[in-house]
Amino acid sequence: MSLTTHNPLADLGIEDATIHLNSSVDELYAHAIRLGEGVRAATGPLTVQTDKTGRSPKDRFIVEDDQTRDAVWWEGFNRPISAAVFDGLLRKMTEYAGDRELFVQQVFAGTDKSQRIAVRMVTEMAYHSLFVHNMFVRPTPAELADFGADWTVLNIPGFRADPAVDGVRSGTFIVVNFSKKMIIAGGTQYAGENKKGIFSVMNFLLPGRGVMPMHCSANVGADVDGQGGDVALFFGLSGTGKTTLSADPSRKLIGDDEHGWTDTGVFNFEGGCYAKVINLNPDAEPAIYRTTRTYGTVLENVVLDEGGTPDLNDGSLTENTRSAYPITQIDNIQPGSVAGHPRNIVFLTADAFGVLPPLSRLSPEQTMYQFISGFTAKIPGTEEGVTEPSPTFSACFGAPFMPRHPGEYARLLAQKVQDSGATVWLVNTGWSGGMYGQGQRMSIGHTRALIHAALGGQLDGVKFEREPFFNLEIPTTVPGVPDEVLNPREVWADGAAYDETARKLARMFRDNFKRFEGGVDQAVTESMPDPDAQG
Repeated sequence: MSLTTHNPLADLGIEDATIHLNSSVDELYAHAIRLGEGVRAATGPLTVQTDKTGRSPKDRFIVEDDQTRDAVWWEGFNRPISAAVFDGLLRKMTEYAGDRELFVQQVFAGTDKSQRIAVRMVTEMAYHSLFVHNMFVRPTPAELADFGADWTVLNIPGFRADPAVDGVRSGTFIVVNFSKKMIIAGGTQYAGENKKGIFSVMNFLLPGRGVMPMHCSANVGADVDGQGGDVALFFGLSGTGKTTLSADPSRKLIGDDEHGWTDTGVFNFEGGCYAKVINLNPDAEPAIYRTTRTYGTVLENVVLDEGGTPDLNDGSLTENTRSAYPITQIDNIQPGSVAGHPRNIVFLTADAFGVLPPLSRLSPEQTMYQFISGFTAKIPGTEEGVTEPSPTFSACFGAPFMPRHPGEYARLLAQKVQDSGATVWLVNTGWSGGMYGQGQRMSIGHTRALIHAALGGQLDGVKFEREPFFNLEIPTTVPGVPDEVLNPREVWADGAAYDETARKLARMFRDNFKRFEGGVDQAVTESMPDPDAQG
């Protein structure tokens, strides 16, 4: 289905637009190329360049009204805006779009039919429509015939706000209105805003149903005991190895980014994957690499060489190069993208200070603390002005997408962990033997061995020792990993320098957590790192 003779946007007041409804991949390729949005790479993907190469979190707003006033945590990334400002922007957008060419996709967010929402995605760009086609759950023909949208996203990159009169910060805006069940976006071509906007919606709605929304990847091992296989969740910010470590050939992928945890198990919010592909290694990540050579994939800001082949090592446009593809392009996937309760949960961090253990086991209180902290570290050179390791704390490993107080998500996660009996691990994929510039990056082979041992139950009978500064439990031995690697202090040449650096990071943890203390239990605050501990 493509060019439609009836008007599916009449309720928005868009009367004279040329509307393409649920266009196919072939049609969207043709439209995107015709409109000058992108070109087809020699290897098959549609490649596009965008005006913005990442999200615009400072331009994201939530309408403050009776539904959100007391439910949203109005700090951090959650900025209030009035319903009048929303209505004014929407009116201008529909006037702008009224006689233009628009693309509509009718899709679902959520593979669990009892939890999913139906979304009408209205975009000005054909490539955005292909992105949505790839990233969301596509209805069956029978579901399309009876499709009724719960939410509408109106994304018009060509429309820019006037901050002097429109009540927003810049020409770019993303505004969520929970009462009208609508997201409007303008002034940015970055397609990731389409998926993260709906992710924020799910993160607001699901906790009220007792469902834990999660910014994580998930996979499942073989079913060896009739219980459906051992499910594992991987939380982590960009650069920590979340996508790499969850794409395990011995385990089936449930999803790579957004999931929910119900009373029956885990389900994917999406029907596709949105992988960062800068310097992607075809040997280390063959499944993801293959998608960058596949028809139907959207490559964002990936440079093509003279022969039209994607050069994944070229970051001249941005380090945030992306591949958006249907999850069915991955061979080893979990049917239906649903599975049982997790047995293991892994928090990934790339500690550039080099003081966190390669693997440690967390108590329930530490689980909540580390989840709310959401720590990783930037290395020098990743951003202008970063000359030494710099901490990044993103609550719930996804602060820009979490409308509620982080303590609310943490308590829900803790309850799910308690009910399921899952074990929670903190894994450092960063530096060892010294901070960045002095030590070495953790061996990916050692990290895989640590995770395989944790998921495989090989650490159940192992002795653990306690590290003083972060009060973490460290295994004394792990199959396939040298014992001396496990305790971070032992691999530093200068123990006193380790102690000083560990104290410095512990203070950063405590300083960051001050803004959350009012919304968490005292037991969680008591699990904080101790910068005064003795090494």
